[in-house]
Amino acid sequence: MAETEDFVGQESHPVENDLFKEPMKKRRRSDRDQRFQAFPSVEQSALKEYEKLESRTRRVLSNTYQKVIQSVFLDDNIPSGVKYLINRLLVLIEKPSLDPIYIGLLGSTGAGKSSLINAIIQQAMFLPVSGESICSSCIVQVSSGCCDQYEAKIHLLSNQAGELSVKLDPYIRTQRRDCNGESATSHIWPLIKHVEVTLPKSELIPEGVVLVDIPGTGDFNSKRDEMWKKTIDKCSVIWVISDIERVSGGRAHEDLLNESIKACQRGFCKDIALVVTKTDRLHLPEYLRERKVGNQAIQSEREAVLERNETIKLQRNRILKEKLKRKLPADSKVLEAADLVYTVSAQEYWQQALLAEEETEIPKLREYIRKSLLDKNRRRVTKYVTEAFGLLLLTDSFNTVGNLPNEYLYMSGLRRFVEEKIQLLEKTIDQCFAHIEWPLQEGVRNAKISSRRILNGCLVRSKGNQGFHQTLKAVCLKNGIYASRTLARIDLNEAITQPIYDHIDPIFGGIFSTGNPSGSALMPHIDAFKHSLQEKMTEIGIRNGWKYDSYKKSFLIQEISAILGGLEGHILRRKRRIYESLTTSVQNDLKSCYEEAAQISGKKACERMKDVIRRGVDRQVAEGMFERAQERMQHQFQQLKNGITEKVKGSISTMLTLASSQGDGLYKELTDVKSEYKEMEKLHRSLREVAENAVLRRGMRDFLLRMSPSKAAPPHM
Repeated sequence: MAETEDFVGQESHPVENDLFKEPMKKRRRSDRDQRFQAFPSVEQSALKEYEKLESRTRRVLSNTYQKVIQSVFLDDNIPSGVKYLINRLLVLIEKPSLDPIYIGLLGSTGAGKSSLINAIIQQAMFLPVSGESICSSCIVQVSSGCCDQYEAKIHLLSNQAGELSVKLDPYIRTQRRDCNGESATSHIWPLIKHVEVTLPKSELIPEGVVLVDIPGTGDFNSKRDEMWKKTIDKCSVIWVISDIERVSGGRAHEDLLNESIKACQRGFCKDIALVVTKTDRLHLPEYLRERKVGNQAIQSEREAVLERNETIKLQRNRILKEKLKRKLPADSKVLEAADLVYTVSAQEYWQQALLAEEETEIPKLREYIRKSLLDKNRRRVTKYVTEAFGLLLLTDSFNTVGNLPNEYLYMSGLRRFVEEKIQLLEKTIDQCFAHIEWPLQEGVRNAKISSRRILNGCLVRSKGNQGFHQTLKAVCLKNGIYASRTLARIDLNEAITQPIYDHIDPIFGGIFSTGNPSGSALMPHIDAFKHSLQEKMTEIGIRNGWKYDSYKKSFLIQEISAILGGLEGHILRRKRRIYESLTTSVQNDLKSCYEEAAQISGKKACERMKDVIRRGVDRQVAEGMFERAQERMQHQFQQLKNGITEKVKGSISTMLTLASSQGDGLYKELTDVKSEYKEMEKLHRSLREVAENAVLRRGMRDFLLRMSPSKAAPPHM
């Protein structure tokens, strides 16, 4: 089974190869209706309206595409503008109707991730769980679909047929019998990279949500470990899972929190929460003896569980928020979240011996999932319909007769304005990135001072070298990294660069956040650039007679939004490479040192390996290892700036050429799409009505919920 690529951007198709491509088939109506079963009726109405808008828009685009293709099918000299139009139509038609939300459940072995997923999807023993042994040995993605059957895809580590066959042999052949006549246990998991499971249509979890069970802190296998990191980075939501007995301390718990925060810095994550599991586990006499809060007497185990849950929420919410404030920019969305901590009990969800269903907080997590998907669908469909409307404006404009008076003069002035604004954008981007220079320098200075101390902290064990020799050899064989599903992750490269990250983290996060345009945030400046162009186009249009040619103004404004909107995905994909450039640089510089240490064996091998690593790090620090890492990060920022400006220059130049070229004789044979344009105009107007109706329904639903009795009444005791 071939290895798959996880990050595939939404890029344009090569025009020459795809001009006459057949668009993908539409989803059947029955399949679409099944997507909404997990939502309350009020939310179902909004989703169905957005789905209808998207479906009708896709149909209009498909009809337009077919008309344009037929009109140019026999033309050997298709103008570049028409190629651009066909390409853009095809990209929009084939844009996926589902953009999944990945919710990562990140936790140590035995924390209760699988049990929690089972409770959320309401299938008690779907993912294997055990109170005594390790169950999840690889990443498992769980989602619901529209079919009536279960589906599973198993992604194997190797795509080499011969190599894979040899490795499969001991796992799939009949095993020898043991002394008792039983077949020896065999496991296939060492060959598995990750597993995707699709459930039948669900009334609880909507299609478009992927729950990801992410075990431990990585894996010794390099491909599985890379998959572990990529999976974390593609999650837009991360729930750090910790059972009630481990939440108040432990290195593994802190490591997982830190990994989640890094995902906010380098990946797509915008929301983090701590989910405390197994909250029904409480020894009442012990709790009463150690109880330090409240004066009211506890009458039952249920009251004790609820009181402890509330106490943990208050304490851990404060601690987590303080930690996030130190690492993330002040305007991060996660800092505004009402709930940073959930206290859940999967066992009580099924039994309800102590707690009511609502008090287990499983329904609360489901509600969070539904709201997240509803908001994302609203934003996605709004963007889709708006972009399609701009494209139909362009298509219809190709059939206009002649240019306006002084059209060339107007467009020349607009070109000069755009060039000036792009130059200003370049300077603004430089100013944004300049905010990180001083923290980067300070971080490098601190890293040089503390590198030996940090390294010793990683290499010296309080109980001596017993059992550490093989671990250290594994660290060296993997270029400074040892990942295990059960033990704490060791990453020497990350450890010695941590002083740099401590200095740059808030600034780095601020650059890639949605913040104040006057600050270091990049996207608000790009938005300001977009608005300045749109305002200028509106001004030129009003002043110079575009009131008779309103399509042109509208097309330019819509296309600017589409071009600059696509930059966000490009920036987010580059962000991870920039953030990891420090550790990647250090790892490359220390590669020969690790290789030398890995060859050591024999008497006192562990201490000799440590000495080689220490000397190697000291030598590289003296030769400018951290300064090189700083330069490489700055180079990555420079490459990002160049990529942004090149994309903006090229796309806007093409757009202005299209806008100024109607009526020059090149498009006279292009088919009439007036009817498609009119329908798209109606759909675009419908967006506001759908949004207004959704707000009214949500307000009515909230009012009814406030007026209704509590659903969380305690069970009969």
